[in-house]
This record gives sequence, C-alpha cells and structure tokens, in this order.
Amino acid sequence: MRIGLLVVGVGCVVTGLLPAAEAADNIRRIGPLLLFLAAVIILAELTKEANVFDVLASRVAIAGRGNYAALFLLCTAFASFITIFLNLDTTAVLLTPVMLALAPRARIAPLPLAMTTIWLANTASLLLPVSNLTNLLAMGRVGLSTREFAGRMWAPQAAAIAVTMVLLWIFYWRRGERGADRYDPPPQAPMGDPVLFTVAAGACVLFIAAILAGVQIGVAAAVAAVVVIAAFAWRDRSKLTWSLFPWQLLVFVTGLFLVVPTLSRYGLDDLMRAIVGGDGDGLGDYRAAAAGAGLSNIVNNLPAYYAGERVIPPANHDQLLSLLVGTNVGPVITPWASLATLLWFEWCRRREVKVPLVKFVLTGVCLAVAGIAATIGALLLTA
Repeated sequence: MRIGLLVVGVGCVVTGLLPAAEAADNIRRIGPLLLFLAAVIILAELTKEANVFDVLASRVAIAGRGNYAALFLLCTAFASFITIFLNLDTTAVLLTPVMLALAPRARIAPLPLAMTTIWLANTASLLLPVSNLTNLLAMGRVGLSTREFAGRMWAPQAAAIAVTMVLLWIFYWRRGERGADRYDPPPQAPMGDPVLFTVAAGACVLFIAAILAGVQIGVAAAVAAVVVIAAFAWRDRSKLTWSLFPWQLLVFVTGLFLVVPTLSRYGLDDLMRAIVGGDGDGLGDYRAAAAGAGLSNIVNNLPAYYAGERVIPPANHDQLLSLLVGTNVGPVITPWASLATLLWFEWCRRREVKVPLVKFVLTGVCLAVAGIAATIGALLLTA
C-alpha cells in the first residue's frame, strides 16, 4: 500500500495532475522531516536493542511496589515522556512490546498497559516538534522555534494528558476492569552489554538536550543515531541490519505529499474550506479541531492535517494549532486513524492480546470528544 501510494503520487506528477514545481516544493519541505524521522526511529530501535526500555519498564513496575494506582501514574508518566521526547511512533512500536512483555512477568492484565501506550502515543504528542510529524509541519507554518512551540502548547498538552489519564482509569485501570487488587513486582530486567546500554541512554539524553537547546531537530537526531550506530558497530554488528532503516514509512510520507496536494487541486480544498471555515475565533478553532479529528479517523491524521493546513489562512495561528490538536488527540477511534495506532494493533496481534474493537471505538470516541474540548479550551485560555 505504501509503495502503491508513492506510485500514484509519481503518476500524478508525470501526468501533469500535480505540477512538477509544486511537487518539488513539497518534497523540499518534507526533506528535513524525513531525515529526522529516519534518524529518530533508528535511534529508538537501537536503544531498545540496548535494553534501555526494558530496564526502565521493569524499574517502573518495581517502583510501583504492587500498587496499581502507583503503577498507573508511573506508566502514564513513562509513556508520556517517551512520546514527547522520542516521537509517538517510538511509543507505539517500541514501548508497546516492552510493556506487553512486562505484563506476564508481573502478572498484570496486558490490555490496560497496551491502552496506556496507544492513547498517550496520540494525546501526549503535542508538546514538542519532535513528538509528532504533524507538529513539525505546524511549527514551520506558524514560525515558532522549539521553545516557543513548547511555550504555546504546554497547557493544551497538560489538558490532553489529564483527560487521557482520567478516562484510562475509568475504562481500563479501575478494579473492575483490571481484575486484581495488586500485582507482583517483577525482577529487574538485565542490562545486557553495559557499554551499549550507557551509550544508547546517553545518546537519547544528548538528543533531548540538543532539541531543547534549539539545535535543528534533524541534525540532533542524526548525530545521536550515528553515536549509537558507532557503538553497535564496535560491540554488536549483528544488530545493524537494513531493516533498521524505515524506508516504508518514508515512502508512505513522500507518497502522501504528492497525492494529497493533487486531490486538493481537484476538490479537496473546497471541501475542507467548507468544513473548517476561515474564521479565526473560538468557534473556528473548534471547527478546525473537529474537522482534523473527523478526517483523521476516516483516512489518517497526516493527510488530514495537511489537507486542513492548506485552507487555513496563514494569520490564523490558533486555528492552525487547533487543527493540530484535532489530528493529534482525535485519532483514537479507528485503527487506521494514525500510523502509530496501526503499528500498535499489529503488536497486540503478535502478542495475542485481544483488543475488543467495539470498546476500543466507543472509549476512543469519549476520549476524542472530551480530550479535544479540554485541549482547545486550554489553548484558547492561554492565547
């Protein structure tokens, strides 16, 4: 499907449906984003191979001391931290299997842990540009630095996480849902190669410090990834395979930025303009968020954001950020709403974790509605 999307996109350019100049502009725009995406995923993959996530997850469970309320708070903090600083796909692809592997060792029901990772992979992805690819697009559009972006989005991010935690507890973590009063703290996960563990953990810290210091995110991710690659080349070359390179994801993103502009030229812009509207007031902000969430759950959040961005006036910064909220917090209803959710479902299938689809959709609707309402409210109050 990803290759097919790219083929269709290239076909749009070859046939003239999408002018070559516009296609080239789109590719130039996403070039730095693709560099960041490739580097951060390689960094995260090798960090997992160095057992950093396993050690941290086991320490989280040990720190909870068998108390589910404490474990809940620690797991939500852990998943939020990974999403904010290492991208939502890292939480979905790498943290999910770690948490699902932790469940049988501590005799914890796997579904609460799984839902924590996927809900927070989406709703905790608002604070920093690196948290979500849509954030990188929005930051460039509104002309904010990393610190300025975080300063504008900290209150909406706090609201989104707070609502997510409340609904996670009600729907998945309370006694009647999890099925036990206490859990068994697991043994400490082995560190493995101490050199790889230290280098990988240090590279992640270096990456976080660099982006907070204002270093260009693609450069920061690439440097951190190179450091970890060098360590594995020295200590364990068997882990350095071509499968580390996320070419399928890069093909998918490139194809989207050719197909969506083509559709926009032939009616999608008019449709989105009618749905989103051009008003920069509070009502316009909520309309933009609702449109972003709705379209995300129909097609996917990345094309939903891009289609909405094209019709929002450049001066309407809050409306654009509201669209961003809709495409980040809203994709929790359908399995295809975000790439992170698709990848999460695949991991649940591999680990034989049964996800009741009706409950997933209905609770996702509650989170999308309540989360967007609270998050947009926080965005407007701090404008």
